[in-house]
Parts: sequence; C-alpha cells; structure tokens
Amino acid sequence: MANPTVDRIQSEITENPVMLYMKGTAMFPQCGFSARVVQILTHMGVPFKTANVLEDAELRDGIKQFSNWPTIPQLYVKGEFIGGCDIVTEMFQSGELSSVLTEKGVKHEAQA
Repeated sequence: MANPTVDRIQSEITENPVMLYMKGTAMFPQCGFSARVVQILTHMGVPFKTANVLEDAELRDGIKQFSNWPTIPQLYVKGEFIGGCDIVTEMFQSGELSSVLTEKGVKHEAQA
C-alpha cells in the first residue's frame, strides 16, 4: 500500500544531500537536541535542509518508523540515516562526521 508520508521522506532524503528532521526550524529550533545538530552542521558549513516534525504529526511518526529510530532529530546524508543528536555529536567530535561528508561528496569546511 502506498504511504504518502514514506514517499515524502524518501523523496526528501533523495533530493537533499543533507536532510535533517527536527523539532522546529534551523532558525528557531524547538528542542536542545535539534539545536545542537543544527549548530554542528552550521559550524561545519554544511548546506542542509530541514523538516519540522512539530508541524506534521504524520511526519513525526513516519520518520521514526522509516528509520526505525525512536527520537528526533534525525540526520540523513545522501539518503543514508546517520543518527540522532548523540551520534552526530560524537561523530563531529571524533572527526568521523567530516569523513562521512567527504566520502559522500558533501561540501563542508574541514575541521580543525
């Protein structure tokens, strides 16, 4: 059976090299975890698109089922689920996030 929410998610993560499902927007995050991921991506100079799950209950539930991950935010790079706030933060601190972005051909500023 076709599921418009799953179709939407699939097309968003396909069309946007870096896609962040979050609470709020990049300008006005509405949870600390979403804000931290936005901060990391912004710090790294990564161009990214966001979807606000608070505006859409179907999306909020749909993204959790899609990734099989229970929490928001969720970061996708080139269609691949990377993780939530803790994972993205750890990857950023270890330099692994930079490596993943480089491997997938996503432009960003190298980490010091």
